[in-house]
Amino acid sequence: MKPRSMLGASVEPIADGWRLRLPPGDAGGYRLAQLDDYRGLPRRRFPHRPPWRLRLRARASAAQLPGTWGFGLWNDPFGLSLGLGGTAGRLPALPHAAWFFFASPHNHLSLRDEQPGSGCLAGGYAARLPAALLAPGLLASPLLVWRPAARWLRRLAARAVAQDLHALPLDPSGWHAYEIEWTQAGLQFRVDSEVVLSSSLQPRPPLGLVLWVDNQYAAWRPDGSLSAGSLATPADCWVEISHLEIE
Repeated sequence: MKPRSMLGASVEPIADGWRLRLPPGDAGGYRLAQLDDYRGLPRRRFPHRPPWRLRLRARASAAQLPGTWGFGLWNDPFGLSLGLGGTAGRLPALPHAAWFFFASPHNHLSLRDEQPGSGCLAGGYAARLPAALLAPGLLASPLLVWRPAARWLRRLAARAVAQDLHALPLDPSGWHAYEIEWTQAGLQFRVDSEVVLSSSLQPRPPLGLVLWVDNQYAAWRPDGSLSAGSLATPADCWVEISHLEIE
């Protein structure tokens, strides 16, 4: 696992794990503390395929942190790297993910009206279309400023990307045991040994493991409105991860 931090954030060792900490600060500056195991790799060499299981314990400094935090698998779809300076060349892609995701109310990260877009979530995404079709979508992106067009494009996006997101009635500021199991049949999520979601969703491997906290938000709401940015962070803003196990 490789640490990454931005704008004064830090990844600090604790007993059997790490504290991912954001410093206090005003809105407008992006702060990130992250651990991952895919840094510098092209997507085809990301480490994880089914059958796969993640177990860990986690808690946050408050029941609700500004921005997002979580842990699980994804294909880092929004990263852009041209392969300069020894980095892996990587273009944007459609998303594949399986994770526990915690998002403040400023966020709305669901493409489906009947599924939650913020809060304590378990689930993920699996693109139905090849990444090559992302280019025509980027050409249509100027239409997003017109709300009727943005609503139509959101409906198209919901067809292009399967998702299964489930709200969790828990207080993440207390220690909980989290588990993700990924098999050829789909995904199963457990909290404190209880199954909270069984899904047939099948993200496309290989994927990378990421643990993070940041102060960023993004929203594409059912009415077509869009917003994104970074939020102010309080003096005490952190996530602790311990007893990480991967099978």
